Amino acid sequence: MTQGSNPLSGSGIGDGARRPTVQYFTWAFIVTVLGLALGAFLGWQTTGTVGGTLSVFFICAVLAVLEISLSFDNAIVNANKLKDMTPVWQRRFLTWGIVIAVFGMRIVFPLLIVVIAAKIGPWQAMVLAASQPDEYSRIMHDAHLPIAAFGGTFLMMVGLSFFFDHEKDVHWVKWLEDRMSRYATIRGIEVAIVLVTVLIFSRFLEGAESQVFFSSAIWGLLTFLLVEVLGGLLDSSQQTLQAGAKGGLGAFLYLEVLDASFSFDGVIGAFALTHNLFVIAIGLGIGAMYVRSMTIMLVERGTLAEYRFLEHGAFYAIIALSVIMFVQPLVHIPEVVTGLGGATLIGISLWSSIRWNRHNHEA
Repeated sequence: MTQGSNPLSGSGIGDGARRPTVQYFTWAFIVTVLGLALGAFLGWQTTGTVGGTLSVFFICAVLAVLEISLSFDNAIVNANKLKDMTPVWQRRFLTWGIVIAVFGMRIVFPLLIVVIAAKIGPWQAMVLAASQPDEYSRIMHDAHLPIAAFGGTFLMMVGLSFFFDHEKDVHWVKWLEDRMSRYATIRGIEVAIVLVTVLIFSRFLEGAESQVFFSSAIWGLLTFLLVEVLGGLLDSSQQTLQAGAKGGLGAFLYLEVLDASFSFDGVIGAFALTHNLFVIAIGLGIGAMYVRSMTIMLVERGTLAEYRFLEHGAFYAIIALSVIMFVQPLVHIPEVVTGLGGATLIGISLWSSIRWNRHNHEA
């Protein structure tokens, strides 16, 4: 793939370029205009009224904002992994990845849930989404328990793996992170913490629900471990004597599964606003473009290096999101609370980073 043929080649990833902030979001702005126009068209086609058209237009905009608010931490974690990847794989993630994120997670994933849950074919699921949106939404909500258990377990492993690292020497919450770093030499400590957490939450559920929650959580744990193993094997097979060869197919696979885990909550939560799969795809797809734009900006500008605690805030937000996903089968937590919680943690870590920079520059 040549940079000239890449619609996101102007990202500056790997080419040392540095552009004004607004230019990072050029494609996101374009997709926003096209997406909202398409949403308004769908609103007119389905309702035939100005009020209905404006309603669908507004829902698309709200879903986009919801996706962005839920994905601040996703952008930071993506940037953390992306900065170590080769320029070729960086561009592949930013092009192929957006296709997978928008079409795979926002359209194919909800359809697959209905295919599996209702035991119908993909085309029947598509027809159901178009002709019986209420029934389609009911099936999606019924599948929320296993999705929450699977996604919550995967994300908790992602968050804990960042802190349980014996090579980690930058600590934000020092009294906690220093201990976690020292205990990282204990093999499997993250797995043990996650399993204990899963057992505790499964005890609050009864009968079949408890079994479904536990088995789905185990699959989430196995998926994380398999992705880690497979990623290591794929990347080690590609290594050369050049240090820049790291972060290839294995890292790409890891980021895609991570993106999927972040998307679970947003996709399910979107059905609280609308039962129309296509409206959801438009709104969340717009938000996904902004996440990619933020990722590009973070990598190119070296923001993670400049603000030393920003990653910490993102990974704390990931752990908080995983706990929220475990709690949701018991108590409904609005997506607004989830998004604001993550944004608050990241905001506090950014403020702490700025304070640290000022103090050390003055010293």
